[in-house]
Amino acid sequence: MTKPGRIIVMGVSGCGKSTVGEQLAEYYEVPFFDADDYHSSHSVKKMAAGEPLTDADRVEWLDRLAGLVAEHKDVVLACSALKERYRVQLGQLSVPSPRFIYLAGDFALIRERLRARTGHYFSGDEMLHSQFNTLEVPEPEKAAHISIDAPLDKVLSRCRAYIDGSSSTNI
Repeated sequence: MTKPGRIIVMGVSGCGKSTVGEQLAEYYEVPFFDADDYHSSHSVKKMAAGEPLTDADRVEWLDRLAGLVAEHKDVVLACSALKERYRVQLGQLSVPSPRFIYLAGDFALIRERLRARTGHYFSGDEMLHSQFNTLEVPEPEKAAHISIDAPLDKVLSRCRAYIDGSSSTNI
């Protein structure tokens, strides 16, 4: 089986980054990391209180994640990576650069997913609106766009098709 290289599964909270990332890492037998596990306690408290993170809150976090990705030839990272400059920062230490998979879904679908989720610090519609307002949708040549409006097995097969090079970046 071909190894995936460095893969970053990105999108707003509730789009399925962690689930998809874990499943891809398991399939390819490579390490998986969830960016949420690397937030400072200050950032977690802010988000739990319904306060969006600022760019300043994210700088050290993104640097830690960039180092983590660079340490592995083959790895899957689940990370929101909402802005283009965050994606650049995540890849700054890696040669070759990581490939991005953008899990795309509309506000209503993701809101329903978040309402069904328990035990997570992400809180409320205001936070989700903030993420959608912050999101700079990556250009198709910079990330595969995978629709999440499908069962998980279909989303995973689309991701694997992209990783394996047998599919376009808009699926």
